[in-house]
Amino acid sequence: MLEATIYQAYVRLLKRELVPAMGCTEPIAVAYAAASAAKVLGVLPDRVDICVSPNIIKNVKSVIVPNTGGLHGLPAAAAAGIIAGDPDRELLVISRVTEQQREQITAYLQKAAFTVRESESGALFDIHITLSGGGHEASCRIAEDHTNIVCLRRDGEILYSRSVQDSAADGPNDKEILSVEDIVAFADSMQIEDVREIFDRQITCNMEIAEEGLRRNYGARIGQVLLKTRENDVITRAKAYAAAASDARMGGCEKPVVINSGSGNQGITASVPVVIYARELGVSDEQLYRALAVSNLVTLHLKSGIGPLSAYCGVISAGCGAAAGITYLYGGKFREIAHTVVNALAINSGVICDGAKASCAAKIASAVEAGILGMQMFRQGSQFFGGDGIVSKGVENTIRNVSRLAAEGMRKTDAEIIKIMLS
Repeated sequence: MLEATIYQAYVRLLKRELVPAMGCTEPIAVAYAAASAAKVLGVLPDRVDICVSPNIIKNVKSVIVPNTGGLHGLPAAAAAGIIAGDPDRELLVISRVTEQQREQITAYLQKAAFTVRESESGALFDIHITLSGGGHEASCRIAEDHTNIVCLRRDGEILYSRSVQDSAADGPNDKEILSVEDIVAFADSMQIEDVREIFDRQITCNMEIAEEGLRRNYGARIGQVLLKTRENDVITRAKAYAAAASDARMGGCEKPVVINSGSGNQGITASVPVVIYARELGVSDEQLYRALAVSNLVTLHLKSGIGPLSAYCGVISAGCGAAAGITYLYGGKFREIAHTVVNALAINSGVICDGAKASCAAKIASAVEAGILGMQMFRQGSQFFGGDGIVSKGVENTIRNVSRLAAEGMRKTDAEIIKIMLS
């Protein structure tokens, strides 16, 4: 029986983490910071200083910012927030841009002076936007998380402030109590009304953008390629629909997605394959909700030890989460889900994150494939054992190994990736 305190913590975690966002979350966070500073400044700035951590540069460099007419890069994200952003809408900050405002964004990029600098704070997630205009200056700093404002200033006056350390301590406690065994117990016992709205929104948003990605030619069209070149079975559809959602999202589609661990691609990967399998198996809505609880919470669990940004591709974690949810749809419980997760981690861990762009869709397809293979292995009586590479005896020990690999072992890899991308 799951303790009531753990049950409530898991519900809070789902409500906090599974929220809608339009566009890749790193440029959207830049737009959010710029919109927040612009609101405080009160006039259109003629100078924009963008100071961000290297991982933000990596994730903003190539992805298209939605509602900008195909623009990409840090200045475009900041300009969109300044001209058309509504900071009250947080990760939907530039979801209501008019055609006139799109034209104004392009004109503003040519008119205003933009500077981009690399933050020296050492933080993995750090965005500091300073705007100047009309004889005034305003700044907004976001750290640790996409909407976590830690400082807001105008003309030297601090309007809002909190330490980065205090803000970092707000959420992780919920994640620290995650375990695969308790996640399965939560899914078995959860009251559907506690999660119905969360998962209905995730299903609707993420399936809509998947279908959009299959209808139109976004990015490298990975979803379309899969459907045209592979056998039309449930495995192919699970990969193709998830990849197509990323195709559209990375290509500037103006439909929102429900994110997981601060990432739209991870939210897509943790949900779309589970929905595809649920439809194939003809299960009830209730069973789908319980499977989505497993997939999303396993993804959050795997990501919690890695951090929001690293050299380790986050959709690998989400592919494991999706496989855990699909295993649940087939009637699997803790034992089956634990072995599925370990098998999947052994197959694909170590895929690098080289920023948000079209190839993310292909990595999603690969992550879903690895997760499903991990499930199929155990259903056929096959598994990886402790001592096989990074696999240790027990699912939690293996998860800790992967967290150590991603958060500590791949730091130099991350630095080299960023050097290559900026060279």
